[in-house]
Amino acid sequence: MLLYLQITADVHCIRLCLLLKHYQILNMKKFKRIRKLKDYRIHREGTSILVTSFLLFGLVAFLLWYFLPQCVVLNTILSAGLFVVYLLMVNFFRSPKRIFPGDVENVIVAPADGKVVVIEKVFEPDHFKDERLQVSIFMSPMNVHANWYPVDGVIKRAEHQDGKHYKAWLPKASTDNERSLVVIETEDGREIMVRQIAGAMARRIVTYAAAGEECFIDQHMGFIKFGSRVDLYLPLDVELKIKLDQKTVGNETVIATFK
Repeated sequence: MLLYLQITADVHCIRLCLLLKHYQILNMKKFKRIRKLKDYRIHREGTSILVTSFLLFGLVAFLLWYFLPQCVVLNTILSAGLFVVYLLMVNFFRSPKRIFPGDVENVIVAPADGKVVVIEKVFEPDHFKDERLQVSIFMSPMNVHANWYPVDGVIKRAEHQDGKHYKAWLPKASTDNERSLVVIETEDGREIMVRQIAGAMARRIVTYAAAGEECFIDQHMGFIKFGSRVDLYLPLDVELKIKLDQKTVGNETVIATFK
């Protein structure tokens, strides 16, 4: 009898252990799914626009079906069109969570998603007033429009400059368009400048940088709404790691390294 009770208790204990193991596996899978979902979120600059657009598009679709119930084909096409436009807006304001995978010492990381459209030696008149290596990244409406700090350091200067709204890939956009200017000094005293440039569609540049604050790779520098470009002005002696027309991934692609 005692042997039977002991065997029964052991069986129940094994079943309990297997059950706990099963729930542990389920919880781990659930945690991974939640973490994966959190990696892709909506940028705070798009929250109000997306909420307002959702309510407006929903109201339009409701009025179409309420007042024109007989126009089934037309209402379906228009409702589907509104839905597609809204999905494109959500895609535009997406803000993936990214952590630079390598060593941040002596590296200059891409501040934005896009394509390298300019690599050239230029005279920079706003801050350095000497020759610098300019690297420009053009962001299409399909790219992530959040911007990251390209180096660790201290912000020495941050300001907004009004201007025109030429197409962002044009050379004159760097000096004539609405833009922001952020100068960062690294720990060893080297300075680089990041310039956010509004494009033909972009009408608002958001910059979180403030003079005197520390900044770090992996940290958001700002956001440009609806198309644009980001320019980097680097010391001439950096070692470039990219080439013209190369696609970049913000906070992941290494633009250059300090020698």
